[in-house]
Amino acid sequence: MSRIGLKPIQIPEGVEVKLDGNKVTVKGPKGELSRTLHHDMKVAVKDNEVTIERPSEQKEHRSLHGTTRSLIANMVEGVHKGFEKHLEIIGVGYRAQKQGNKLVVNAGYSHPVEIDPDKGIEIEVPKNTQIIVKGIDKEAVGAIAANIRAIRSPEPYKGKGIRYANEYVRRKEGKTAK
Repeated sequence: MSRIGLKPIQIPEGVEVKLDGNKVTVKGPKGELSRTLHHDMKVAVKDNEVTIERPSEQKEHRSLHGTTRSLIANMVEGVHKGFEKHLEIIGVGYRAQKQGNKLVVNAGYSHPVEIDPDKGIEIEVPKNTQIIVKGIDKEAVGAIAANIRAIRSPEPYKGKGIRYANEYVRRKEGKTAK
């Protein structure tokens, strides 16, 4: 039984959820998101709550139940509060800066790497070693943050690279001379 799928989603004040068949549109103070869900899932909006029901106990329907609920809950939270990911750059000479709308990262390569964010994604650089990715779509914010991290993943010997702010990099001991 999906415990997540059974929990109703509370709609905060200022957020509006519309259903059009299997297409869900969520409007809020930060913007608007819409997503087409699986045709078998039954979504209902009653009394500032969104509930999701599945038609049967088949494995596919049980899998989709919790996923559908999480997708809608993330849409509601995104248009209400928004999402953000914090990254930090560690390494001598590694830095980031904003040029217009683009993020330019110098991470030890012979050339700077430019990242152009998707529509609805905002990138901030409070310090040249910190990056904040903000947006209303959790999936897009995570994808852009992962692309930035992939420029130079943290390595285990000195810990140099780009990592999430709360990420722990397990360090290894280097070679020793005999």
